Amino acid sequence: MIVFPFYPSLVQHSLIILSLLGLLMKVCGSLIVSDSKPNVLLILADDLGLGDLGCFGNVTLRTPNIDRLCKEGIKLTQNIAAESVCTPSRSAFLTGRYPVRTGMVSRTVSRKRSVFNSLGVSGGLPRNETTFAATLKKYGYSTALIGKWHQGLNCKYRNDYCHHPNHYGFDYFYGMPHTLSGSCWPDPSRDTELAIANKLWFCMELIIIAVLTLTVGKLIHLVSIPWLFIICIILFGILLAFSWFSSFDTSLYWNCILMRQQEIVEQPMKAERAGLIMLKEAVSFIKRNKDRPFLLFYSFLHVHIPLPTTNEFIGISKNHLYGDNVEEMDFLVGKILDAIDANGLRNNTIVYFASDHGGHLEIMSGKIHTGGFNGIYKGGKGMAGWEGGIRVPGIIRWPGVLPAGKVIKEPTSLMDIYPTLAALVGAPLPQDRVIDGQDLMPLLKGETQHSEHEFMYHYCGPFLHAMRWKPKNSDAVWKVHYVTPVFQPKGEIGCFDKLLCQCVGENVAYHDPPLLFDLSKDPSESKPLSQDTEPFYKTVIETAEKALKNHQKTLTSVPEQLTLYNKDLLWLRPCCGVFPFCLCDKEVGNYTM
Repeated sequence: MIVFPFYPSLVQHSLIILSLLGLLMKVCGSLIVSDSKPNVLLILADDLGLGDLGCFGNVTLRTPNIDRLCKEGIKLTQNIAAESVCTPSRSAFLTGRYPVRTGMVSRTVSRKRSVFNSLGVSGGLPRNETTFAATLKKYGYSTALIGKWHQGLNCKYRNDYCHHPNHYGFDYFYGMPHTLSGSCWPDPSRDTELAIANKLWFCMELIIIAVLTLTVGKLIHLVSIPWLFIICIILFGILLAFSWFSSFDTSLYWNCILMRQQEIVEQPMKAERAGLIMLKEAVSFIKRNKDRPFLLFYSFLHVHIPLPTTNEFIGISKNHLYGDNVEEMDFLVGKILDAIDANGLRNNTIVYFASDHGGHLEIMSGKIHTGGFNGIYKGGKGMAGWEGGIRVPGIIRWPGVLPAGKVIKEPTSLMDIYPTLAALVGAPLPQDRVIDGQDLMPLLKGETQHSEHEFMYHYCGPFLHAMRWKPKNSDAVWKVHYVTPVFQPKGEIGCFDKLLCQCVGENVAYHDPPLLFDLSKDPSESKPLSQDTEPFYKTVIETAEKALKNHQKTLTSVPEQLTLYNKDLLWLRPCCGVFPFCLCDKEVGNYTM
């Protein structure tokens, strides 16, 4: 037997070398993680006012989770939406392009037609548009949209789903293809109607079976009943069907639906539980994809009317039902962030939070305002020129890469997300179209102190209402208004007679010369400047007009989806079941607080 000599010093040296190798591998591993593709979590609230959050100045609503995100990330105080209503603003967010370029605009006088007003319309985001989801998917990301879509659904048939999120780069979709409306959260008086509606098709089946059985029995002389009796049963069935057809004008049954991928899982949806189910879907998606890069676009139904809120949050705030809904939204944000942390993804996940446009001023329940608060900024939802309609909260967090607690006052846009994410993964932007957004990373990291948005244009549909100019060598932010809505009643801030201010027609005022404000000194746009009060008035107006002409040269004519294809067509309405008895609930038990 051979005996090897034992050298203690050699063993000690070996242990030291192994320890150093282990430490080196750990450091290298951490470097690989930090250099790998980051996960992306985009959170977009619906109709949330800039002044509704604690970190943006609200002292009555409790939003601790969003406030924590603010402290841990960067706050964008001049974050601008491309439009002041849902559909066009969201199309710009997805594509990085002004809605006028993609055709997601309407030139009709009624502002309510500036969004897709039904799932029975044939319009939608053009399929040749490229979204941030499509780009990241090409670079190996698993992509999901959970929540509100509102970019169209069908083209020719009720189940062709030509405008479904799956066609725009999203591997997975769970949520509402349309948007909330007042009827989506019916009051308790409709519980009986809904209970009966769920039994209607079963009753119709019984009637059809009875008529067929009795008719055959009568013809072969197995039963002896008068034809009048059979005719009465048929008439009763027709009356039953007619009573159901009367619901065709009720959006509850036709627009308030939930889908998983291309399957309808709730029709009509139970709006108060939808937020919890979507939270569960988001947490599940994060867990499934924790070992690969993912993009999760969490598109809240909160805080759009009718403000469906779970019983646990009703009555907890100081701001009535709207405040309850905001605080519930904050709770859900916290749970999503907890899921990121629980899966060890905090340091490798970019989180972005914003609202699609400003809060809705004209929404009232009796004498109680049930819309958002836009802080010191004038105007609100539907007002595409005034700051209150387009200035939205913006928060972005990426631990270890972006500084915590930083505040950026430079102009930024929801359209910046697409080019920022494209640059992050090394994807080239499309060269056959204009991308209006800018890569935010140099500004966020402090590599530059000035926004790339020297000029920004504020459209109301296809009509330019205002623009801003942020000179790089000045702290001034010049805002030029060419068109403003006429508020009603006189003296109010809002269009309370129509609930949404119009873009064109007799209810707008045209300004020649245009109104001019310096937002750095007058952020509430309360004191228009003139040649007598502002020495740079002429220079600013001339510079703005020159920039506007150059901008207009970049516009090309495209079909206006919300003008041409926003008519509700019966045969395009999605249906879960046998048309017109389109009723289902496949989510029973799929939610917990």
